[in-house]
Amino acid sequence: MRSVSTSLLFLFLFLHTAVAQKTIFTYGGTPVTQEEFLKAYEKNNADKKANFSESSIREYLELYALYKMKVREAKEEKLDTIPATSNEIQGYRMQLARNYLSDKEVSKRLAKEAYERMKEEVHVAHILIASRSMHDTAIAYKKIDSLYQAIQNRQADFSTIAMQYSEDKSTSSKGGDIGFITALQVVYPFENAAYSTPVGSVSAPFRTQFGYHILKVLDKRPSQGTVEVQQIMLLTPQSKGEEGVALAKAKADTVLQELKNGTSFETLVLKYSDDQYSKNNNGKLEPFGTGKMALEFEKAAFALQNPGDVSQPVRTDYGYHIIKLVKKTPLQAYETMENVLLRKIENDSRSIAAKEAYQKSVEKALNFKEYPENFEALLKAIPDDSLNSKIFSAAPYAHMNQPLFELKGKKYLQSDFATYVAKLTRGNIAGTKEKAFTDLLKMYKSTTIDDIQMEELEQNNTEYRDLLNEYRDGTLLFALMDKKVWTRASQDTAGLKTFFENNRSKYQWKPGFEGSVYQCGDVDYLKSFRDDINNGTDVPGALAKYNTPERPQTILETHTGRFEFNSFPQLQPKDYSEGKATRIVNDDGKPGTDFVIYARKVYLNAEPKTLEEAQGTVISDYQEYLEQQWSSDLKQKYPLEINEKVLRSLVRK
Repeated sequence: MRSVSTSLLFLFLFLHTAVAQKTIFTYGGTPVTQEEFLKAYEKNNADKKANFSESSIREYLELYALYKMKVREAKEEKLDTIPATSNEIQGYRMQLARNYLSDKEVSKRLAKEAYERMKEEVHVAHILIASRSMHDTAIAYKKIDSLYQAIQNRQADFSTIAMQYSEDKSTSSKGGDIGFITALQVVYPFENAAYSTPVGSVSAPFRTQFGYHILKVLDKRPSQGTVEVQQIMLLTPQSKGEEGVALAKAKADTVLQELKNGTSFETLVLKYSDDQYSKNNNGKLEPFGTGKMALEFEKAAFALQNPGDVSQPVRTDYGYHIIKLVKKTPLQAYETMENVLLRKIENDSRSIAAKEAYQKSVEKALNFKEYPENFEALLKAIPDDSLNSKIFSAAPYAHMNQPLFELKGKKYLQSDFATYVAKLTRGNIAGTKEKAFTDLLKMYKSTTIDDIQMEELEQNNTEYRDLLNEYRDGTLLFALMDKKVWTRASQDTAGLKTFFENNRSKYQWKPGFEGSVYQCGDVDYLKSFRDDINNGTDVPGALAKYNTPERPQTILETHTGRFEFNSFPQLQPKDYSEGKATRIVNDDGKPGTDFVIYARKVYLNAEPKTLEEAQGTVISDYQEYLEQQWSSDLKQKYPLEINEKVLRSLVRK
């Protein structure tokens, strides 16, 4: 009969052999399992469909081993303790955890509620009485309630009261009229009031983060979906007053006449539009729905019926707009929009509901117990004027060791909370004592629960742990690469100069020219500009002649410096002459992108570049050189040993 010690020896040898068989390689004695390697290999080859040939596996193994060496080096240099790096990792950890620490059923219910509301658009007006602190909350409520009672008792008209009393200056002059809204455009309490109030009725006072509101629903209509348009915008600067408005209107009439004469909308965009964001995209705007644009613009855009229809000039606070319809899109099916809605809800005030629902379920699972009497005792011990001093300290409460709450049997004490408050606020606490510390206690409980949940996530959820480790390793690798390669290459001036001198033959100017590129949307202007230069007018003089307030087009210098001929494939070397402008050419057939080049000097032969001229390329090459040297050092420091038997077992012929 075998002895116990012999059995244990056989068990050890068996387990050791099993582990060795699963290890595909080691670097500096650190093993990497077949499972880990396969997961990385398949993930990084997902687009190319990993072929599992021996050459492919070996190539990736070399890269992955070097990656592991770099991450290990970063940890040995303790880069994870640098505040900027550790804060970035912690921020991602919390952001990633949000995907796991919420009630997904509540989120889906809220997404469906938002979608159902998006089927209808609500025209609302509102009155706001701002409440910026706890001190004026009661005053604000009393005022909004008195206005509400006056409207209900028909003592005053809603619009009149809005003009007189509403503190929303953007709508008060219009009787509080906001226009049409839909779901996910305003804060959740406001949206709830808008959708639950019948047409013609006024809501009871309600509170948002901005203060107290009452709203009146003026109309409801089915969703208009979204609309995509092009525009020609003619600005009316305030500095020019009514004269500027009249000039913009006259220009708008000119545009309409040119459209009637057959000029394309796209050509007129380049010629006239003052919207620099859409001008180079044929005036096209991102698709938009209700409540996204100025009311006058929105009405005109949705009034257009068929693609290609063009509006009359539309005036907004920005100027005059001529709008062309590209297409209208009705509200899409819920299944198509679900993921977008869920993401929006995460950043919407209604996400608090999902968070609170989840937290209640977690509190129950963690055996949460609260001791409100101990919180009252702590509040009583804090002087009433401590908030005014703005120097709250945890030290006076270090002896207070009664629990405020407990989770999983662990008690969180009054002194723990005081330390948390002092660190979070840096001693500067605003508001009334009771409200401020009640809110801070809520934050403390939430943070503590989140910390417990994240620790359990990392221990028990493989997907979360893998994603977090991947991000952590990537962040450390970035910090190490910056230290060893990127920053070093740009700051090591002596090393950069030596590298340049040793490789000078690589950095040559090919035949080319020194000069400037001039572009204009009006090709006739550009031709006249070119002819003036070639007839002896200096470039500054020619620019001054054409770039005047009276001329609607501007000739722009888009590039200047030394270029190689192949930078502009539209031209041949023979097209360049010193002190002359080239023929006019176009950028890939795009309308309004005609340009001409003025060559100050022409270089027909290759010439060596100076370090300054080649600096960008030299730094890039030097970085590559440093990385190769560093990788070689790492391979010496962390020798790679491949388990050939395991590697070959992965090959699929």
